[in-house]
Amino acid sequence: MIRTQRAFDSHSIKLVIFDLDGTLIDSRLDLVHSVNAALRHIGRNELPDDVIASYVGDGAPILIQRALGGEIVDEALVRKGLEFFLSYYRAHKLDHTTVYAGIEQSLKIIQDGTNGMPRKMAVLSNKPVVPSRAIVEALGLGGFFTQVYGGNSFATKKPDPEGARKLLEESGVRPEDAAIVGDSHTDVETGRNAGLWTVGVTYGFAPQTLADSSPDVVVDHPEELATVFST
Repeated sequence: MIRTQRAFDSHSIKLVIFDLDGTLIDSRLDLVHSVNAALRHIGRNELPDDVIASYVGDGAPILIQRALGGEIVDEALVRKGLEFFLSYYRAHKLDHTTVYAGIEQSLKIIQDGTNGMPRKMAVLSNKPVVPSRAIVEALGLGGFFTQVYGGNSFATKKPDPEGARKLLEESGVRPEDAAIVGDSHTDVETGRNAGLWTVGVTYGFAPQTLADSSPDVVVDHPEELATVFST
């Protein structure tokens, strides 16, 4: 189901920026297993899958910090957990991760554009850039995107607009002619901060966070993204 809060003209959209985890790919199990492996490594109890999934979206350091209990936690312990998490995830990032059903078909339609004008597409994730690019390539999505940026590609992470503005600059596209697609308030806030149109997806990791952020358009299924950008 598609719900529109603020309509935009899909024919004017020349650049679409996608979040990665929970938007293009279902990486939930590999992230959960990696976090719990890090918790075991530093002598902490494992956490339920749903709890860890709710912590995803703001980058690996904050993910580990949240898994360790939040703001008040020993920095050395966070660093130790983060180092193990990154090492473990690097080796296990594709154990269970898959592209959401319907995503490839939607990407093809979105990329084709309208009126014979192909669109540019890019990935902007808070996941580190090396595993982000490796996953995109391994799952056969690399050909869709002009660029894949990660959480350590810039001095700041989403929701700071730095990454989105860089993609606008590289693409030569005005903010009002671009949209960002993501599964959490972080992506919506990024879009707002950069002046982009925003599309939220509820099939990802953090649909509960979309209620307060009010994206311009909300979709429940990956194949509906094609409709949003072709009508």
